[in-house]
Amino acid sequence: MEKIRNPVVDGYFYPADKPSLLKMLKEYIKPFKEKHQAISVICPHAGYIYSGRIAGSIYGRIEIPDNVIILGPNHHGFGEPFAVMEEGVWKTPLGDVEINKILAGKIIENSKYLQTDTLAHNQEHSLEVQVPFLQYIKSNIKIVPIVLSGALDSVAWDEIGNAISQGIKDYNEKVLIVASSDFTHYETQQTAEENDKYAMEAIISLNEDLFIERIAEKDISICGYGSIITAIIASKNLGAKNVEIIDYKTSGDITGDYQQVVGYAGIIIR
Repeated sequence: MEKIRNPVVDGYFYPADKPSLLKMLKEYIKPFKEKHQAISVICPHAGYIYSGRIAGSIYGRIEIPDNVIILGPNHHGFGEPFAVMEEGVWKTPLGDVEINKILAGKIIENSKYLQTDTLAHNQEHSLEVQVPFLQYIKSNIKIVPIVLSGALDSVAWDEIGNAISQGIKDYNEKVLIVASSDFTHYETQQTAEENDKYAMEAIISLNEDLFIERIAEKDISICGYGSIITAIIASKNLGAKNVEIIDYKTSGDITGDYQQVVGYAGIIIR
């Protein structure tokens, strides 16, 4: 029986009906005439009213290949800590998205940490919210969903980053890596901006060790740090040389509440 992953935050993080979702995505994704080739991107995963414009500013700027690896944190703690949904279909209001079983298998076979697991994905929103953006641009997109949870200084990150890059090389087709992460959580606007800028300086330098050090030093509440760390490692293995911060905002810019904000960044690695 085919494994099916049904949406869990439709009607909450984004519209549950296709016409409303398409209208929102059209508003958020502004296509650029000259699109960038990207190895990976960092995109937020909050409700679309908060971070959808930032995600759209990324997806509208880059060439979306036929295959995308989506990395995200595990907010609920279910399932394996490093979990790949290796086969099946993800459903969204825009239709079905197939998991690329071949690419997923190549990544898993290069890692002792990554495990085949669906439980970690069933309630996790961080990957789900990226999928409609990808579908809107390329309806026949295939994905490899990977949920990552572990300590900031885990030895797994380096190995998983290497496994992802080697899997892409073995697959021998263009693949985009999406690291799904929000930045500082529930601090003042000033603290969020200062901490997130400090962390993003390490991302710009493609230095995952410095990124880890700065998060630990300031106790920065970046929920998808594992996704970002592995994306940096994989991207460098795939020849990354340049990082561009496309946009940064906080929830306060939407709500007007600057005392308890969440930071959102859109970043391209190429």
